[in-house]
Amino acid sequence: MRLYLIVDDNRAFAENVAEIVRDLGDEVAIAESGDEALALAKDRRFDCVVTDMRMPFMGGAELVHKLRRIDPGVPAIVVTAYVGDDELLKAREEGLLAVLQKPLPVPRLLELVQVARRDALAVVVEDDVHMSDNLTEALRTRGFGTVTATSVVETERLGPVRPFVALVDLHVPGGPNGEAMHKLREKFPALPQLVVTAFHEDPPLPFEAIFVKPFDTGELLGAVERLHDKAVAAR
Repeated sequence: MRLYLIVDDNRAFAENVAEIVRDLGDEVAIAESGDEALALAKDRRFDCVVTDMRMPFMGGAELVHKLRRIDPGVPAIVVTAYVGDDELLKAREEGLLAVLQKPLPVPRLLELVQVARRDALAVVVEDDVHMSDNLTEALRTRGFGTVTATSVVETERLGPVRPFVALVDLHVPGGPNGEAMHKLREKFPALPQLVVTAFHEDPPLPFEAIFVKPFDTGELLGAVERLHDKAVAAR
């Protein structure tokens, strides 16, 4: 049985969603504020947290940030009516499994919470937005959250996240080919890197596998899953 946390200052809404999730046979805790959610997270280990973006006193972005200081491996889903919100950008920088827009697509939420994996954050470094979105969605279908960067500079500015793998394009703006790999190595010394490239070339650092575009997405996801299994076994 899995355990989820739903955080929303609208208690009736949270109860309705919780009842739907419980019908799957799983357990759900409810918090009406960020402080209440943090208190629950100190005592229980959740398989996924679903939080509203805009709440009094502590919004969803701040909550995810603080939750990760208590439980770094917990996957998070943010629900919002404000897709252009600056606070949403901050939440994305924490590494999310998904952002769902209100009115809440309940079937999609159920799909996500059932596949959500703990300690399953991947870094995606890719300047092609379409490719980055495709990789992110493919990872999401297997329960992996993502944090993304489109340049060497953005790679340097990644926040205090705890990824288990990086998918890195060798050719991104802001530095010579492969520079993003070096920046990731500086920031996360032991992080395994999967190289994604349109060229047949040798990466500048050791890597787990290389995928030349166009590549088989299933094979890439298989490599990600093997690395996740290895990381989990090592803990």
